[in-house]
Amino acid sequence: MAVLTALAAVAVLLTLLGFYVVPVFWSIFMSPLRHLPGPSSPSILWGVTKVIDAQEGSVLQEQWTEQYGPTIGFRVLFGSRSLWTVDIRALSHILHRTDIYQKPMFARYHLSRLLGPGVLISEDEQHKNQRRVLNPAFGPSQIKELTEIFTEKANQLRDLLMDEISKSSGGPIRINGVSWLSRATLDMIGLAGFNYNFEALNPSGQINELNQAFRTLFDRGGNIHLFSFLQALIPALRIIRTERNRQEASALAVMHRIGKQLIAEKKATILEAVGQKGREIEKKDMNERDLLSLLIKANMATDIPESQRLSDDEILAQVPTFIVAGHETTSVATTWCLYQLTQSPDVQMKLREELLQVPTDDPTMDELNGLPYLDMFVKEIMRHHSPVPMTLRMAMQDDVIPVDLPFEDKKGRVRDYIEIKKGDMVVIPIQAINRSKKLWGQDAHEFRPERWKDVPEKANHVPGVWANQMTFLGGPHACIGYRFSLAETKALLFALVRAFEFELAVKPEDIRKIGEIVQRPFLVDGLKLDMPLLIRPYRAF
Repeated sequence: MAVLTALAAVAVLLTLLGFYVVPVFWSIFMSPLRHLPGPSSPSILWGVTKVIDAQEGSVLQEQWTEQYGPTIGFRVLFGSRSLWTVDIRALSHILHRTDIYQKPMFARYHLSRLLGPGVLISEDEQHKNQRRVLNPAFGPSQIKELTEIFTEKANQLRDLLMDEISKSSGGPIRINGVSWLSRATLDMIGLAGFNYNFEALNPSGQINELNQAFRTLFDRGGNIHLFSFLQALIPALRIIRTERNRQEASALAVMHRIGKQLIAEKKATILEAVGQKGREIEKKDMNERDLLSLLIKANMATDIPESQRLSDDEILAQVPTFIVAGHETTSVATTWCLYQLTQSPDVQMKLREELLQVPTDDPTMDELNGLPYLDMFVKEIMRHHSPVPMTLRMAMQDDVIPVDLPFEDKKGRVRDYIEIKKGDMVVIPIQAINRSKKLWGQDAHEFRPERWKDVPEKANHVPGVWANQMTFLGGPHACIGYRFSLAETKALLFALVRAFEFELAVKPEDIRKIGEIVQRPFLVDGLKLDMPLLIRPYRAF
């Protein structure tokens, strides 16, 4: 009996090897990316992954560009090969051929478990349909309607910080900037996304049910553990339930229950309102300003073909999608805004002078967008401190990628194209493009808002959806909510910079950017998520 059990175990192992492991290693061995110049791998298992993790998002990218040229290849986890290029023509091809270059299997597996089939996960026709229904909710006029929510929450954050200062006899206080801003942006996306109050800025500190579920699911720093990665690669391993799996299942149950309740309430409200008008629903019937209401109404419109409507599961998936996309990246970006103000006192003073010229605490979106220095400052933050330093794609089929900049491979051949095989990984180096000296000039690594008065000609060819940079990507999968994020950021800066002066409470070298997805600030000592700031009320003399 023991022999039979052992033989069965060996058979299962061999089956797993045959179905999952052998094809992976065969793809690695045959990949044409092995001929590209690039760094050697210090580890057979990890490749250069740990080398990348040991430094900030853009440091190695910029070093490798100088050392190996614009197009390189390297090994990552389990020896799999990745393409890395700053060639503008190549990146444009990759971003626009979404039929070939899609999110990697392991990323889609993990995100789909947490988010469901939302717009961040979907591909091909499903993604096109979702974008078609979602687009009206993210247009300029709709974001303009949401600005009141952003300014209200920004002012609430300002007032809470003033209260904290008053408790210390009006002197400067030390705060964790990333924590406060995270709470503010969570409240913003709750109200603007689906008219739900997370109460993250609740002075009592109480955490409601959905807030707790969200924290359980996503407060992990963006890291994926090795076993989770193996589960994504080998479906048979997914039957093993870890403690983390059980925590996620419980949190997801809460999120789905509340999400379904919100959707049902909004559908009933829409049907009641339109029924009183005595006609069917049309796209133009969009008086509600939260994103979920606009999405549901657009999806219920009679002038949308049945084949293009979203399923209930797709609509439900947008709830956690809105939270993730509208919360984390914006809070991190605004955190780096405050950090940079502490490192550029002249910029802080100049920005405050402009903001104080506005005679209201509740500016409209037009008023915020009409502030030129604020606009240049935000653009420079997004360029210099890109919240997401890079993203990944996987080739779904063999392809030939054209390049602008010919390169020499390891065999000494000059190539004007990149060969790629199905299963190869592609790194889109957001931060490296945003800080490229070839595109932005020799001062590309400096923080200088004035550069936006005269954008270099070469930067005009960057295939991004916004401001000549890759921060919000480009092509059909460009960030649909970039206007939303920018409006949040500007509203927060408007309220906070007018009210406070900012200093860094530690040395700059004590702060490090860490994160596989979003570059969050950590204290080097103890690796604690923190942006320690000293703030005091601004007093004009």
